[in-house]
Amino acid sequence: MSDPVRIRLGNRVFEGRNNAYLLGADTGEATLIDTAIATPEVRTELEAGLAEHGLGFADIERVVLTHWHEDHVGLAGAIQAAGGATVRAHAADAPVIEQDPDAVAAMRERQHELFDEWGMPEAAREELLAFLDRFEDITDEPPSIEPFEDGAHVPVGDGELETVHLPGHAAGLTGFARAREGGPELFSGDALLPRYTPNVGGADVRVERALEKYLDTLVCIADGEFARAWPGHRDPIDDPTERAVEILTHHRERTERVVGVLAEHGPADAWTVSAHLFGDLEGIHVLHGPGEADAHLVHLEAGGIVEHTEAGYRLVEPDSDLDELFPAAAVAASRPGGDD
Repeated sequence: MSDPVRIRLGNRVFEGRNNAYLLGADTGEATLIDTAIATPEVRTELEAGLAEHGLGFADIERVVLTHWHEDHVGLAGAIQAAGGATVRAHAADAPVIEQDPDAVAAMRERQHELFDEWGMPEAAREELLAFLDRFEDITDEPPSIEPFEDGAHVPVGDGELETVHLPGHAAGLTGFARAREGGPELFSGDALLPRYTPNVGGADVRVERALEKYLDTLVCIADGEFARAWPGHRDPIDDPTERAVEILTHHRERTERVVGVLAEHGPADAWTVSAHLFGDLEGIHVLHGPGEADAHLVHLEAGGIVEHTEAGYRLVEPDSDLDELFPAAAVAASRPGGDD
């Protein structure tokens, strides 16, 4: 089984260049993993990438989507309209991808509730909403989704993909694992990225206890002992377990910083903690910054280290050991050459 065809696509809206992966191009059953945003420029790039292999949108048999974010699903509807491709995604994200009015309204309502809970100032809220309104055209007409759950098997050319639910960044975020000589590989979407850490808390406000879920996702990836990961952005990851442990460690360090903010400045809401962590924010980061801060605060609250009061989150156990909240050390120790 050969490497996938990685089609690199532009993304000037969010977090840098996207990848779409083409599998089974020479089998008559071409499968595409993710489709990027639906701007004219990106559509031209995707068409050109497929054309290099003698394919157009109408030749795609199947599209599988890692999660609902616009920079991963934007052109799925256009591909389906061109040739009737089956489009598949996790059941948790399917209603949002299909732009079900109730699902979209519920997400927007939850965002506004959290803006209040986070303490987001009115000016920042208006800036964020204006930013989001400018990019309503980065998805085409929505596709019809055939949903899957964790552990489903998707035929691809001469092999198959197994779905691996990896929530945290998004409720339905799913990786696609495939067996290969030399070890299994994972198409990781935004669950595992090579150069930065995916946002948790703001990127999908539907996810309850988002950091806890994402830490479990990282342990799942580390335990999978994948030989390579093909991420949704930028370059392949040659040691997915090492990268997962790095991100686990990063989140522990960030949580230590959150504890330090509360120890120095007293009770604070998520917006205030975010300001201490990240400084001034603009664009999508006006959503992601306080969302990430809140995800860490909620994780600390679940561990009994902080409590949520009318004045904000208050530190109640400043000298607590964070090991129980972060399994990074255990994962690292379990690797070859780790501590017994």
